[in-house]
Amino acid sequence: MRSSKPRRAAILVPVAVACCLGTAFANDGKQATVARVEAGADTYWQTALDIWGWAEPGYQETRSSERLQSLLRAGGFEVVAGVAGIPTAFMATYGSGQPVIGILAEFDALPGLSQKPVPHQEARDETTWGHACGHHLFGTASTAAALAIAEDIRDGRLRGTVRLYGTPAEEGGGAKVFMVRENLFSDVDAVLHWHPGDANSAGDPTSQARVAAKFRFHGRNAHAASAPEAGRSALDAVNVTNYAAEMMREHTPDLSRIHYVITAGGDAPNVVPGFAEVYYYVRHPDAAVARSLYERLLKCAQAGALATETELEVDYLGGVYNVLPNDALSQVTLRNLRELSELTYTPEESAYAETLQATLTTPQPLANVGKVFDRTGAVSKGSTDVGDVSWVVPTTGLRAATWVPGTPAHSWQASGTGATTIARKGMMLAAKTLAATAWDLFTSPEVLARARRELEERTGRNPYAAMLEDGQPPPLTYRNPPSAGSH
Repeated sequence: MRSSKPRRAAILVPVAVACCLGTAFANDGKQATVARVEAGADTYWQTALDIWGWAEPGYQETRSSERLQSLLRAGGFEVVAGVAGIPTAFMATYGSGQPVIGILAEFDALPGLSQKPVPHQEARDETTWGHACGHHLFGTASTAAALAIAEDIRDGRLRGTVRLYGTPAEEGGGAKVFMVRENLFSDVDAVLHWHPGDANSAGDPTSQARVAAKFRFHGRNAHAASAPEAGRSALDAVNVTNYAAEMMREHTPDLSRIHYVITAGGDAPNVVPGFAEVYYYVRHPDAAVARSLYERLLKCAQAGALATETELEVDYLGGVYNVLPNDALSQVTLRNLRELSELTYTPEESAYAETLQATLTTPQPLANVGKVFDRTGAVSKGSTDVGDVSWVVPTTGLRAATWVPGTPAHSWQASGTGATTIARKGMMLAAKTLAATAWDLFTSPEVLARARRELEERTGRNPYAAMLEDGQPPPLTYRNPPSAGSH
């Protein structure tokens, strides 16, 4: 995969660097912090564009991780790379003592979603990967917020510690789960995160817990016409597994989700496939239910092997918990997002958005980019390893409008817009909101105390236990092409 500096969409104009804070903050110190985030906008945008251009797979984000680390080192952070046995994971710390406020940063891309920054579908030539979930923006904005807070600590305006967590492979790799297992959040008072989206929102919705696994079947090759009786089809085993899973759907609890993709199924129709692989996700808002559904799905795979006289190999990738909301923290984030949100489109950006919306199934009003939605009590249909963090430390997040309203995540529309000024505006709103929220938490010990009590009340009699096998290592090769030699 060749690197290439991404081209900006020709019809979009640069965003002004001047700081607009909207409703003035009562605290001059917090206002100055937000202004410093904006002052670095050009550097942060170029960083996001570079990571967008590299579009590196989960656990292989070498350049993306190093770019963020280099910004943090230059800002005086102590950086520890390769944490939790993951080469691209890192912790960057500035300051000392309590409180410790953590900020999460993601930076992995998705397969098959390469897209140029244009409002029609057109893949880039240099890669098949794309930032269709906006993690190039996520990691960069989080870094910008951490750097601004570090300057406050350095100059004595704040006391405590800010820590930026570089968290790879959110898309199915679950790096945060392994970082939690290593107790990397044990001294943290609160964690902040954000995510790109097609609207601005806060209020900490919960999410779907998720279990992932690859089922690999090893059969026996043979000539499909002259000696079919000598073969044992691994593809047939996949098909039996998938059929059994389809029958299982009728008998699963409400809100369950089961998805799969056949990642290997043979090479030629006249050769009985000796190897095949199917990749599954199982989801439910309750981690215990997701875990139980996986156990039932495993029986489907075992049945596929039994019925076809093939051998089953299970690559269990682990699971992630549902996000645990924290109202004490989320109201702080929501207030800051409302005060800072003044997103509007230029005429050029509106033209881009309108052209792109013609390709969307459910476009939303462009005026939505200037609104802030309260998602308190909602249930997101997606999954994230932020969930595991939220079960061990009070956690809050937000979404910022980096995509055209109505754009679904994991689409070419999201990937392409991620390199336009529309995305830049949303990214900078997120960075400012994170910085403002961190400032409030550094100066509000009573909020941190309430947040900790709320976490303890919500977990109650359901203590966190990672959905990992004993001694399970991070799945560093989960994005590699399937291979029969893995057995």
